[in-house]
Amino acid sequence: MIDPKIEPSWKSVLIDEFNKPYFVALKDFLVEEKKKYVVYPAGANIFNAFACTPFDQVKVVIIGQDPYHGPGQAHGLSFSVPEGIQKPPSLVNIFKELHDDIGKPIPESGNLEAWAKQGVLLLNATLTVRANQAGSHQKHGWEQFTDSVISTLSKQKTGLVFLLWGRFAQDKATLIDASKHFILKAAHPSPLSAYNGFFGCKHFSKANEILLSQGKTPIAW
Repeated sequence: MIDPKIEPSWKSVLIDEFNKPYFVALKDFLVEEKKKYVVYPAGANIFNAFACTPFDQVKVVIIGQDPYHGPGQAHGLSFSVPEGIQKPPSLVNIFKELHDDIGKPIPESGNLEAWAKQGVLLLNATLTVRANQAGSHQKHGWEQFTDSVISTLSKQKTGLVFLLWGRFAQDKATLIDASKHFILKAAHPSPLSAYNGFFGCKHFSKANEILLSQGKTPIAW
């Protein structure tokens, strides 16, 4: 039996996933990868999004695609980097939109743990990557696992705000029951697409308006 070190409230709702054939194969794949390559993030951080945002505390979900693949960047939270690591271009643009939307000064740090601890699940679709090889761990089972996470959130909770940035994230909308949750879509914050509708989307203020309308505490972005 596979027993991953994942936060208890998540383990209780995802327990069936961990012993499905695809997850067993994924674990075997990761064991072999680590024998040959550097893999990010460090093992202790693979499930960091779940550790920072327990299941019963999720209010907002931001879906990314892949962990960062440079040294020291990935720590298990989508779009986030640890303290002292230069902010990647997409995160720079997220902070620009945040400033334009709610007037928040652009932070020095790119660490988004403070968001996660307020109920923002920063979920990448793929939770590991080979160093310096973007997308190298796609289609090995992680997407099936994280799709199950999204479906479980949709089925078992109500009133969540899903921020879907870019086509990849927007394709996940099929997993979300739009009659009981809120889906906000915009272009990806990458410099390649941010000017096509990410800038000006005002998702941070809109998400807080939705939370307040339900009597929930807004996020201090």
